[in-house]
Amino acid sequence: MLSSFTLISLVGVMLGVLVLVVVMAVYAGLERQVKGRILGFTPHILLRKQALIPGKNAMEDWQADIAMAKALPRVESATAFVTDNVIIDVESWQRPVMFRGIDTSDPAQVKGISDMLDLQKHPKSTADLGIDDRVVISSILAEQLAIGVGETIRLYSTRNFEEVMRAYKATERPPVREAFAADWKTATTTLAQGWKAEGDGFVLSFEAYRDAYSLLIDIFHDDIRAPEKDLLESLLGTMDGSEQVDDKQVFRFTADGKTAVEKAITALNTTDPEKMDAETLKGLKKIVLPKEAEVVGVYQASQMAVTPDLFVPLPLAQNLAGLGESVQGIALRLDDAYASEQVAAQARVKLGGGWSVLTWGDQYQAFFALINQQRVMMYFALSFIVLVSAFSMMAVMFTVTIQKRREIGVMKALGAAPGQIVRVFLYQGMLLGLLGAALGVGLGRLVIHFRGPIQGVFRWMGFDPFSASFTGFGILPAHNDPMEQAVIALMAFILCSLAALVPAFFAARSDAAKSLRNL
Repeated sequence: MLSSFTLISLVGVMLGVLVLVVVMAVYAGLERQVKGRILGFTPHILLRKQALIPGKNAMEDWQADIAMAKALPRVESATAFVTDNVIIDVESWQRPVMFRGIDTSDPAQVKGISDMLDLQKHPKSTADLGIDDRVVISSILAEQLAIGVGETIRLYSTRNFEEVMRAYKATERPPVREAFAADWKTATTTLAQGWKAEGDGFVLSFEAYRDAYSLLIDIFHDDIRAPEKDLLESLLGTMDGSEQVDDKQVFRFTADGKTAVEKAITALNTTDPEKMDAETLKGLKKIVLPKEAEVVGVYQASQMAVTPDLFVPLPLAQNLAGLGESVQGIALRLDDAYASEQVAAQARVKLGGGWSVLTWGDQYQAFFALINQQRVMMYFALSFIVLVSAFSMMAVMFTVTIQKRREIGVMKALGAAPGQIVRVFLYQGMLLGLLGAALGVGLGRLVIHFRGPIQGVFRWMGFDPFSASFTGFGILPAHNDPMEQAVIALMAFILCSLAALVPAFFAARSDAAKSLRNL
C-alpha cells in the first residue's frame, strides 16, 4: 500500500503534467484555429507593383496582371486586392475602421467569410455581399456600436477628405493668370507669336511648342481650381493631338485645333474666381456625402489577432479607397497555403524586381511571433510545477529513508550492496513518475475532450476566463499533439527519477549498525 505522503507526491506530479498538457493543447488549438480563420480571407501571396512615384500604388491594368499571376505554380485563384480605412458613422457615433475588399466572384473568399459568421448571436448573418453596398462587420465592432444585421451604416472615405482639403486650399489662391503670372505670360506669348500659317492649317516650331508645353504642364500639376484644371487639360489635350513633323521640326495643327487652344487661353484669362469657388464648394457635396451600406452579416472576431472591421464588395472597396477602376494588388490563393514561401521565391524570380511579393506569414509575422513567444513562456513557467512536484517527491523519499532505517540496516547486514539499496528507492521514484505522467496525460486529454461542458459550468457560475469576445470562439479550441504530450510525460518521468536518486544515494551510504540501533 502506498503511504499518504507518496500519494500526495503522485497527485502533485499528475496535476503538473495535466496542467501542462491542457495549456499547451489550448495554445496549439488557438494558433491552428486563428490561422485557419486568417487564411479564409487573407491572400496566401500578395503581389504589388513597386511604385514609380511615391504614394502612387494603384494598379490600373490589373486584369492583365491577374492573367500573368495565374500562370505561377500552385495558384488556384488570383483576385484583386483592396484594403484601406474609412470613418464609420452610426447614430452620430464615429470612429475609424479598416475594411477589406472581397471579390465575390471567388468562392474561396466568400466561403472564408461564411465560415467565420457568428450565427449564434446573429442567426440572420450571411456572406452574400454581391456587388451592392453590403458589408459584413466584426463582432467587436457590432458590440461596441450596437449594430445588428439589417441595419444601415454610413461610411466616410478618408480619401475624400484629401480632395476636400485640396479644393479648399485652391479657393484661397488667386487665379492661374495671377498665381503663375510670369510662366503664364511666357507660355501664352510664345504660343501667340509662334503660329505660322501653312496650307489650311497652322504650325508651331519644336522650340515654341516645347517651351509653352513645359510651362503649362507644370501649372496643371499644381493645386489649382478644378474649372481651371479642366480648361488647362483641354488646352494640353489639343496640343497633344497635334501632328509632329520631324523633317520640318514643327508641330502641325488644324484650324480648329488652333482655335481651341486660343479659346482655352481666353477662358483662362477671363475666369471669375468667385464663380469658380462657388462651383467648387457646390461640387464638394458629392465628395463629402457618405456611402450608406447595409449590414448583412456579423463575423466572430478575436482580440488575439488583428482582422478587418469590415468586409465589403470589391467595387465598394475601390470607391472608398479612391481607386476608381484600379486596385492595390493581386491576391493569390494556392492549393496549399503552407507552400507559399516556395511559390513566393519562384514568383520573385519570374516577375523581377518591379514587384513586391508578400506571403501570409510575412503579413502576420508579428502575430505568429507573439503566439510562439507566449507558448514558450507558458511552457517554461508551467514546467516549474512539475519541477516542484519532483522536489516534493524528493522530500517524501527522504522521509521514507528515515522511516525505513531499520529495514535498510537489516538489508545491509544481510549483504545487500549499495547499488541494490539505491535501486529499491530509485524504482519507487520511477514508478511514481511513470504513474504520475501517465495519469496526467490521460486526465489532461479527458479535460480537453470535455472542455465544452467544463466551460459551461464556469459560465453558469458567472466566471468565464475564456470568453468568446476575447478568443473569438464559443468553445475554447484545443489540439492534442501526441509527440508534445509524450515529451511532457518523459520530462516528468526523468525529473521524478532524478528526485528519487538523491535520497537513495544517502540511504545507500548509511551505516548498518547505526541503522539497526535506530540512531
